[in-house]
Amino acid sequence: MTDQADAGRTVGATAAQMGVTIRTLHHWDAIGLVCPTERTDAGYRLYTSADLARIHRVLIYRELGVPLDEIKTVLDAPATDATSSLRRQRDELRERAARLQQMADGMDRMIEARASGILLSAEEQIEIFGEHWQPNWTAEAHERWGDTAQWAQYAERAAQRTAEDWQQIAATVDALNTDLAAAYRAGVLPGSAEANTLAERHRASIDTYFDCPPAMHLCIARTYLTTPDHTTFYNTLAPGLTPWLSAIIHANAEATMH
Repeated sequence: MTDQADAGRTVGATAAQMGVTIRTLHHWDAIGLVCPTERTDAGYRLYTSADLARIHRVLIYRELGVPLDEIKTVLDAPATDATSSLRRQRDELRERAARLQQMADGMDRMIEARASGILLSAEEQIEIFGEHWQPNWTAEAHERWGDTAQWAQYAERAAQRTAEDWQQIAATVDALNTDLAAAYRAGVLPGSAEANTLAERHRASIDTYFDCPPAMHLCIARTYLTTPDHTTFYNTLAPGLTPWLSAIIHANAEATMH
């Protein structure tokens, strides 16, 4: 029995004091992790101050993610073995912390991308996409499409992209626009094999940002005729290019969907 200076505590009192359940203490007792040192004359378990100190250490290790069997090993092992085990657990925790930090950083980029649409400064955008590019376009797109699944998908992809990735995308789009203007000037007819190939390249360029099946591509092409920025942009490449581009996309989508 313990003396009054270290009067044993019952399972219920100990559970309440340490913030665990009675069932937990029974389990720890059963596996030999924390066994109450004392018993009453009637055979009831009593936890001493030393037992409470061990419970406190178990709670610390459990909070750090150390499995119960390893906690027992650490607590019962000689000092040298315990130190080695703790160092191993520390290294694993640091690795886990690093992974969690990477995930948190990724979430930050995702949040920022959902709001801004592109993780580049205005100066970087103009440098990469050219002088015709208006940095406010993404803000306008977010205001119009920010609640759509397509914008969410665009933001997810944008969050992973570097300036170099955007440069590659911009180069691909520039090459496509050059070929579109050249085909239009050459009189390529909507519905022809050459026109359909260009339409598919155009759809693929949109597919870079979010999934763009032919039906959606057709809807986007229709907006080119009513959205001043798009109309002006394509007609700047070649006067009359905008309606021709809409026409070749329409013809290709109709052929693809039927």
